[in-house]
Amino acid sequence: MRYSAVPSTVTVSPPQSVAPACPGQAEQVSERLIAGAAGYPYDHHLARLIAAWWQGQSVLPRAMGLGPDDFAHLIQRHFPGWEASGPVPEPPALDPLLADEQGDVADLIQRYRAGIDRSEFWLAQIVAAGCLGRDHLWQDLGLPARSALSQLLADAFPTLVAHNERDMKWKKFLYKQLCEETGIYTCRAPSCDACSDFAECFGPEE
Repeated sequence: MRYSAVPSTVTVSPPQSVAPACPGQAEQVSERLIAGAAGYPYDHHLARLIAAWWQGQSVLPRAMGLGPDDFAHLIQRHFPGWEASGPVPEPPALDPLLADEQGDVADLIQRYRAGIDRSEFWLAQIVAAGCLGRDHLWQDLGLPARSALSQLLADAFPTLVAHNERDMKWKKFLYKQLCEETGIYTCRAPSCDACSDFAECFGPEE
């Protein structure tokens, strides 16, 4: 697959822009999830992601980009007492044309997992699904700020974070890593410092 510094421009099934935020509602869902959490690593990160997705504040597709069995297992394992009728609105399925791209990004992230808990595989898939949106990655995942995404990645994929020495925007960084691994370079600049789009990759994400 040919990669660019940004995700594919193929139409994505979930919304390309995050719906207007309702932070209070998502925060309440997150608090309920944490209250009933099983006490595994990453409960708090997963609770935030699930709450935002449940309230329609992320671009994540049906089952958050996981297979239905994996999604059911995630909920049963981390939040066994949680009962809800379903996310509002119901997210659409992931566009099959982008399934390979999500898988490639997830495989990249998984290679840097901390090895603390198997839920790192689920987190990698969820983050990769967020990469298919068009805003900053933290926004596409429905997180409150870039710092929340950076902390999630630092906890679950610490060596990946260590490679991002210049604090490049996360979505740009992940696709740049894919380009380097495949040997396909779409950026024509000899270095990031010499690139006219430097601010697009390293500027603030607010």
